[in-house]
Amino acid sequence: MVEIALGTALAAIGAGVAIGFAGLGSGLGQGMAAAGSVGAVAEDNDMFARGIIFSALPETQAIYGFLVAILLLVFSGLLGGGQGLPTEAGIVSIGVGAAIGFAGLGSGMGQGMAAASSVGAIVEDNDMFARGIIFSALPETQAIYGFLIAILLMVFGGILG
Repeated sequence: MVEIALGTALAAIGAGVAIGFAGLGSGLGQGMAAAGSVGAVAEDNDMFARGIIFSALPETQAIYGFLVAILLLVFSGLLGGGQGLPTEAGIVSIGVGAAIGFAGLGSGMGQGMAAASSVGAIVEDNDMFARGIIFSALPETQAIYGFLIAILLMVFGGILG
């Protein structure tokens, strides 16, 4: 059996929380946006490309969660074979995962709702595309906040250096 330091094991939990919840929000958001896009394409075949754009917007939350999870796995020694993390840094790792995980969950769902509504608005008025992109991008801000806090926690919590 492989010996893993408690801090490193906690970092693995943090990595799982990061990608698990951020991926959940991203998937739900993409599903909402794609559902709205399918209806729009059924009405107007020219909506396909724009529907794909709106459906892809909530993907970024999963990317943020994935990046944070990889950083936690590498710097905890799970992927790099380095020294394990102390318990205190492992506890910080759970906070890191929660910061991006929960921010990504809410942001992804909100972005999906805005994107689905934007697609519907574009079917009614073609001039709504740019405004729809802006409205759909606004919920991304919360994911960026969570990502920045996760990075700051890793830096000042002794994980990244």
